[in-house]
Amino acid sequence: MQAEIISIGTELTSGEKVDTNSQWLSIELSSVGIPVRFHTTMADDKVAMLEVFRTAVDRSDLVLVTGGLGPTLDDLTRELIAELVSVELVLHEPSLQFIKELFAKRNRDFPERNRIQAMFPAGSEPILNPIGTAPGIWIEIARPGRSPCRLAAMPGVPSEMKKMFREQVVPRLPQGKQVIRRVCVHTFGKGESAVEELLGELTARNRNPEVGITASAATITLRIAAYGSSIEECEQMIASDRSFIQQCLGEIVFGEDEATLEEATMSLLRTRGLTVSCVEAGTQGQLSHALASAKEPSMFRGGEVVVSTDLVSAELAAAMARGCREKFQTDFALAVTPFQTGPQPGDVPVAFLAFASRDQVDVVEHRILSDLSLAKPRAVKTAIDMLRRHLLPR
Repeated sequence: MQAEIISIGTELTSGEKVDTNSQWLSIELSSVGIPVRFHTTMADDKVAMLEVFRTAVDRSDLVLVTGGLGPTLDDLTRELIAELVSVELVLHEPSLQFIKELFAKRNRDFPERNRIQAMFPAGSEPILNPIGTAPGIWIEIARPGRSPCRLAAMPGVPSEMKKMFREQVVPRLPQGKQVIRRVCVHTFGKGESAVEELLGELTARNRNPEVGITASAATITLRIAAYGSSIEECEQMIASDRSFIQQCLGEIVFGEDEATLEEATMSLLRTRGLTVSCVEAGTQGQLSHALASAKEPSMFRGGEVVVSTDLVSAELAAAMARGCREKFQTDFALAVTPFQTGPQPGDVPVAFLAFASRDQVDVVEHRILSDLSLAKPRAVKTAIDMLRRHLLPR
C-alpha cells in the first residue's frame, strides 16, 4: 500500500501559512508501515481539485485530504468527493445534531450555513470531530480490477486533524506489511557536498536503509529510513548506519531528531557542571537568545549586546571574550565582533568569533559569503560549536 497526501487551501499556496499537516501525516503513516509517495498542496480551485483527486485515487491506495471542510463557499472538498464518485450529498442527522450542540455549548447561535458540514457524499461515512464543527469523511472508492482506494478527508486545523487521524482514521487503515523507522542525524561544521563525500555510497539510491541529506541554516541533516519486517530489524539497520556515520564524520555529529546544536552544547555543560556567558556585537542578541532558549539554559549565566566602533580584529574578539568571562564569572565565554568591510573594493564583510576559557582563547574569522541575514545565524552556530567541541571527550 502506498499513500498520498493532499493539502487544500489558498492560504497555503499563497505563502500566508505553511503546510505542516503533510509532514506530520507522513511521519504518522510511516509508523504503521505505510509509505507516502506524493504530497500535493493546492489552492481552493474546483477544476484543479477534481483533477488532483482523480489522479490521486488512480495512483494511490490511500489518499488523505486536509482542508476544505468548513462552512464557507470556498470549502469544496465534500462537494468534489461527491462529484468524483458521481453521487449526491446527503444530510447526516446525527452529525447535524452534534454540530448544533457544539454551538450551544459555546453559547453561540447556529448559523444555517453550517448545515453543509453535516452533508456527506452518499455511501461515505462521517468521521467524528469531537473538538470542531467539521466532521471528516471516510469513503472507499472502487477501482475496476484493483482493490479500492481508501480516502479520508479531514479538517485543515492541525489540532482537529491530528486527533481525528489518530483516533478515527488509523483504526480504519490496514496495517502495512513492512515496518518503517526513521532517525535524523544532525551535523555542523562541514558543507553538504563535503559530508556526502565523506560518507561514500551511504547516500546512494536504492539501498535500505535510505539515507537522504539536507541542509538548513548551515546544519546538515542525514535522514535515515529503514524498511523491514519488524521494529528490531529496522533498528539494527539504523544502528549500523548510525555507527558508520559517526565513524566517518566524527565530532561534527552533534545530535539526533529534535536535538539542536545549542541544546547539545548546554547538555555537555550541565554534565560537567560548567557555565558560559557571551558578548556580541555582530549578531544583535541572536547568540544570547539561542543559549537562553535551549532546553537546559541554567548553565548560561548571561549575555551582553554591545555596539563597537573599534577596528574589527582577532585581538578585539579575544579581548571581548576574556572580559565577558571575567564579568560574569563563568567557566567559558563566547564573543562575536561587529561585521566590518575591508578598505579594498570587493572586500567582503568579516567578523571574528572567540571562545575563552581560563587557560586559552581561540579565535576564528567569519566571512559573509552570502546574505547577511544568513551569515548571522551561521556565526551564532559557529560560536556555539567552538564551545561544544572543546567540551567533547578527548
